[in-house]
Amino acid sequence: MSGDAVTTPDDLDHEAESNYKPPPEKTIDEILRTDEEDESLRKYKEALLGNAQTGTIVVEPDNPRKVIVKKLVLVVADRPEISLDLTGDLSKLKKETFIIKEGVSYKIRIEFIVQREIVHGLKYIQKTSKLGIPVDKMTHMVGSYAPKSEMQSYTTPAEEAPSGLMTRGSYTVHSLFTDDDKHEHLKWEWTFEIKKDWKD
Repeated sequence: MSGDAVTTPDDLDHEAESNYKPPPEKTIDEILRTDEEDESLRKYKEALLGNAQTGTIVVEPDNPRKVIVKKLVLVVADRPEISLDLTGDLSKLKKETFIIKEGVSYKIRIEFIVQREIVHGLKYIQKTSKLGIPVDKMTHMVGSYAPKSEMQSYTTPAEEAPSGLMTRGSYTVHSLFTDDDKHEHLKWEWTFEIKKDWKD
């Protein structure tokens, strides 16, 4: 955990404004029509957009979202992956607790689908608290993604779980998957428990 200053979980979707101003949203058609006479730029856009340039890619027709977050996976070397299904009743996630051995290095992988249009500046924000007191905040720039029929994913850099008697116990995590345009693709709450060993 990074140890950055934290406010409260309610601030997840009210991140401090920076000087960065995202470019205006454009459709895939608008992007393809811009600078059509520039051959190298046209080829670059074709490579970047893949199949999305030949027609709208819609993976789940009944879901109007551009980004559909499917799964959060806890990745620890030499251990089976543990995952949370983010497609069902999110309120039930609070009852499922990840066990993490103190001091272990772990990563979080988020699996998602992008459909319909390009999504710019995806961000994963995670705020962690223990007994209601904020203890950590992470913001990861995930990047921009073109629509694809296949699942896409982002894995955070490795984090080290805290260790020591005082750090053991249950933690509540408020997660948000958002983007430069402040679209809330998914917000959910989950828990993990730091233990002395995996089976304590």
